[in-house]
Amino acid sequence: MSAERTFIAIKPDGVQRGLVGEILGRFERKGFKLVGLKQLIASRELAEQHYGVHKERPFFSGLVDFITSGPVVAMVWEGDGVIASARKLIGATKPLEAEPGTIRGDLAVNIGRNVIHGSDAAETAAFEIGLWFQPSELNDWSPSDQAWRVED
Repeated sequence: MSAERTFIAIKPDGVQRGLVGEILGRFERKGFKLVGLKQLIASRELAEQHYGVHKERPFFSGLVDFITSGPVVAMVWEGDGVIASARKLIGATKPLEAEPGTIRGDLAVNIGRNVIHGSDAAETAAFEIGLWFQPSELNDWSPSDQAWRVED
């Protein structure tokens, strides 16, 4: 049985502000395993599929315009409880409500420029991973320090 996986995307504001290394470091220091990583400028079609649950909301067009406005760093992280833990690392959607110490609490101030996206449930993670990555782009590997990360 493989460990849980989640989809994380550093949005164009995070990339443009040079926050990629800081954000990757937080996930690595937590002990999660990076199994997929790429930088791309999302197509409108990809963005519309990704934000499809918001299609009827008044902010849908703005979300799509923003996520396609520059490079996105798309990632798949793996580990025990990674979905819930990533949500805690990321912080509240509204940065001004995010706790200090979270990515949004430390690095963002505006809901429209909140730096990062993370899947909110296993079903969402599976959908988003399948949308942004081909199976061949995901790597199954074992970190040499695995015994120091997780108890058998």
